[in-house]
Amino acid sequence: MDEVDDTVAWAGRRVLEGGVREAVFRLPRNTGTVPGVLWLPPTPSSAPPALVLLGHGGSGHKRSARVTGLACWFASRVGIGALAIDGPYHGDRVPRPLPAEEYQPRIVEEGLDVVLDRMTGDWLAVVDALGALGLVDTARLGYLGLSMGTRFGLPLAAALDDRIRCVVLGKFGLRQAPGMPAGLDVPRRVVADARRITAPALFHLQWYDEIFPREGQFALFEELGSPDKQLLGYAGAHAETKPEAVAYWRDFVARHLRDAPPLGSPA
Repeated sequence: MDEVDDTVAWAGRRVLEGGVREAVFRLPRNTGTVPGVLWLPPTPSSAPPALVLLGHGGSGHKRSARVTGLACWFASRVGIGALAIDGPYHGDRVPRPLPAEEYQPRIVEEGLDVVLDRMTGDWLAVVDALGALGLVDTARLGYLGLSMGTRFGLPLAAALDDRIRCVVLGKFGLRQAPGMPAGLDVPRRVVADARRITAPALFHLQWYDEIFPREGQFALFEELGSPDKQLLGYAGAHAETKPEAVAYWRDFVARHLRDAPPLGSPA
């Protein structure tokens, strides 16, 4: 990752346990700078690796423990690159961490559709910039993000079209708890994006989710346009996640990306 580029501003590099290569960067856009992290396998190969995009949850950030753990597993265990960027009003986009009571009203004030479209644009710009540097194969992409990661992952996966080879979504639905701002409730937009996703999908549901009731999550699962989709259900509240569920997410992505042929290659 020693390329000189006028667009991607590399802010730091280090080698993690297992030889995983981590690079922090910032990508300037006319809508604001996008802070992100790229993780690559220990040993460069003759061809760029497939890439999984990792969306963090609400009040998290691009280097949260779960995101970093997933990224290192993909890079070290199966040779897949990983990428994460901060969500709107999260991480390095704000001077200090904001709880839901602060960042959610900001999103509503700006307009959820505006924020969804900008976040999608941020993801696409970063993916294209890294692909132009030859660091990753942007025709072999996966997406993994739950809760807020699903809110922003749905329009992204829809926009990526056939470049996206699989998605892991969940803990999100077409209904929300009464205490959440009404401006975050946009089921028509969610349905429209979900129907455009045709890649294999794994949807994670917490049976007693107090933020996104399971009936609304069932409805979202039904709306996904993927002919190949699986529903993974566990007892527990929204924030609960069993280690075996994380392993299932990882294996699902690895299975679909590791041996995926480049776009347009013979079957």
